[in-house]
Amino acid sequence: MLLLNIHHTALAVTDLDVALERFREQYGVEPLYREVVESQGVEEAMIAVGGSHVQLLQPLDRDTPVGRFIDRNGEGLHHIAFQVADIEAALSHLEQQGAHLVDAEPRTGGGGHRIAFVHPEAFAGTLVELVEVT
Repeated sequence: MLLLNIHHTALAVTDLDVALERFREQYGVEPLYREVVESQGVEEAMIAVGGSHVQLLQPLDRDTPVGRFIDRNGEGLHHIAFQVADIEAALSHLEQQGAHLVDAEPRTGGGGHRIAFVHPEAFAGTLVELVEVT
């Protein structure tokens, strides 16, 4: 499996409008896009930073993965996402290595990309997202 790039680092936030305003004021940046991803229970905004991105995630409800994360941990780093060329091959490789997969099959994520998550126990307690850019 070949990791191509750090696609994004995701931050869980309680209020996307407030978080975006802080990024505007502190760093002078605007989001590339903002969208609701119902299947993941979030509204997200993606901000370009060099060759990578920062993704801000606001839960649509407290009873979503990001909502429960914020309840347990507060706002902050949620996951790191690596871009891969072939997500099925990456998942197969990880499964062969014994990694605990959250998603055995890819699904559609923000920006229409194909994504899959790898459980935090597979890598230093960090949730990892694989992204195949479409």
